[in-house]
Amino acid sequence: MSGMPALRGSLGPAARLVVCAVVPWGLCVWLGTSAAPVPAALPAVLILREDVFAAPRLALERMAGVVVGVLLAVAVLHWLPLSTASFLLVTVCGCAGMYLLGGAAGPNQQVLISALMIYATATPGYPLARLEESAVGVAVVALLGPLLWPPDPYRTARAGLDAYRAEVAARLDALADRAAAGRPAPAGPEALALWRRPQALAAALDGTLARLRLVPLKRADRARLAGLRPRLGLAARTALTLQFFTGELADRARTADVGPDPAVRALEPLVRATSRALDEALRGADCTAELTRARALDAAHRAAFPTRHDAVLRAGLHLTHEALAAHLTATP
Repeated sequence: MSGMPALRGSLGPAARLVVCAVVPWGLCVWLGTSAAPVPAALPAVLILREDVFAAPRLALERMAGVVVGVLLAVAVLHWLPLSTASFLLVTVCGCAGMYLLGGAAGPNQQVLISALMIYATATPGYPLARLEESAVGVAVVALLGPLLWPPDPYRTARAGLDAYRAEVAARLDALADRAAAGRPAPAGPEALALWRRPQALAAALDGTLARLRLVPLKRADRARLAGLRPRLGLAARTALTLQFFTGELADRARTADVGPDPAVRALEPLVRATSRALDEALRGADCTAELTRARALDAAHRAAFPTRHDAVLRAGLHLTHEALAAHLTATP
C-alpha cells in the first residue's frame, strides 16, 4: 500500500505522455507521411519531464537537433556512399553538433540520433518525412504538454511546507534535548539550507502560478492557496528568528565553560513550547494556548536570567513568539 500514492502521482504524467504520443501519430497517419510515424511519437518520450513547462523550450531544442541531424546525414550521403568512412564522418560531425547545439540540459543528442537514423534508412523521401513527423510531434508536445494534467501548485506547496514543519519540529526537539543537559548544540552545515527552504517554497509557488496563467485555477484551489500563503509567510519569518536563535546557541557552545550552562538548561521547556506553537500554526491550527504558555516560560526565563547575554540568547525565541502573535491577529 505504501506505493499507492506514488502510483497515483504517476497517472497524470503517464496519461500526458500517452496523449502526446498518440495524437501526433494519428495526425501523421492522417496526413499520410508514413504508415508507422514513430518519429512523431518520440518527442513525447524524449521531451516531457517533471517540469512540464520546460516542454516548449525542449521541443524547440529537439526540433533544431532533428533539422541539423537530417541535413548532416543527407549531405554526407549525397557525396559519399555507405561505408565505414562515411559512417565515421556522420558520427564525428553528429557528436560535434550535439555539443554545439547543447543547452542547460546537456548535449543535444537529437543531432546524432537523427543523423544516424537517416544514414541507416537511405530511402528516398524519408528525410523529409522524418522532418514532418518530428515537427508534428514537437508541436503537439509544446502545445499540449503544459495544458494536460498540469501540476497542482497547492498540493506541491503544502507537501513542501509539511516536510519543512516536520524537520523544524525535529530540530527544535533535538535542541531541547541538548538544552536539558545544559549544553547548547553547535549549528551544522545543513541548518542554513533548512532555514532557507520557506523562501524557496514561496518562490517555487509563485513561479508555478506564473506559468499556469493560461490554465485558470479552480475556485477551491484559489481558496486553498489563499489559506496557505499566510502559513508560508509565517514559515519564512520564523525561519529568520529561529536561525538567529540557533546561531546564538552555536556561539554559546563555542564560548561556554566546560560545565553545564544553567541558562541553556532552563531553555528546554521554552524551546519545546515554542516548537509546539509553531507546529500548530504551520498546520493551520489555533496555537493560542501554546503561544500563551511559551510566552509565560519566556517571562520566567527572563526573570531568572536577566543579563544582557542571556537576553540575546532567547531573543530569537521571543521574536518567534511575536511572529506567531502577528500571524494570529492577521488570520481571520
